[in-house]
Amino acid sequence: MDRFRMIFQYFQSNSESVMNGICGLLALASVKMYTCFDFSCPCLPRYNMAYGLGIMFVPPIALFLCGLILNRQSLVMLEEWRRPQGRRKKDLAVIRYMCSSIMQRAMVAPVVWIIVTLLDGKCLICAFSSSVDPKKFVGFANTSPVQVQQLLAKVPCKDDELMRNNTSRKAVSRYLRCWSQALGWSILLILIVAAFLARWLRPCFNQATLLQARHWSNYIDIEQKIFEETCCEHSRLFAHKCILHFFESMRQEIKLHSFSLPREGEGAEGEEDLLRGITDQDQVNKLLKMWYYEKPPLDVRQVTQR
Repeated sequence: MDRFRMIFQYFQSNSESVMNGICGLLALASVKMYTCFDFSCPCLPRYNMAYGLGIMFVPPIALFLCGLILNRQSLVMLEEWRRPQGRRKKDLAVIRYMCSSIMQRAMVAPVVWIIVTLLDGKCLICAFSSSVDPKKFVGFANTSPVQVQQLLAKVPCKDDELMRNNTSRKAVSRYLRCWSQALGWSILLILIVAAFLARWLRPCFNQATLLQARHWSNYIDIEQKIFEETCCEHSRLFAHKCILHFFESMRQEIKLHSFSLPREGEGAEGEEDLLRGITDQDQVNKLLKMWYYEKPPLDVRQVTQR
């Protein structure tokens, strides 16, 4: 269990390479899920669009939420945004930088899913086959409007009896697939151009502000992790002292059963040093409340002066 805990803590760290790796794994998982998914259009006029658009947009929402959950900085950003002002001012530039970084990483897998579905074309054919103008295709000329809608709805189902002998089914399917692939390649091209411009135009702006935002974003995350580790260590020592006091009255019985119990005072100085004089629950609650409402200012000179 300790190894799994260490691996989980490592993947939740603020390392950009780890977070980029997680985003890449989510993107690969989205492609794998789509290829393994059994797409079955209902081929009914009222349900085709709901099914096709649902397959196109509902999984990306789930992948986006997974990207937010796996990113540790999302929780850190919310805590920093919601915390009281206290003795430490809040920098909105740092919060904006963290939000931008979180959104960029969380959007990778959803965008990959949408582009893959558009390039494949099945979802768009299923969703908009009933919306095609039948006048553009010869096979629907001698049929009533109700039959036209039924036939158009059954375009994604090539094994249907009504569409086996219809010459326009492949034409409608190719028409919608071309639009779907054109839209997919257009989105991919726009994203590549936007990434290119962002990469090459970034040096034209103030780099000092960007470095400051990145530095204090990492600092907030590291400070939170060190605080949690310190709280865990203090809790362990506090629990150890409480258990020793609880068993103090049973010292004679423990000696009879050949258990060794440290004598009173052994190692007490070191533990009291780490406990910092916090000896009861009210003091712990008070300090945690002070940390939340009145975070100390970022000034190391106050520590050195003490």
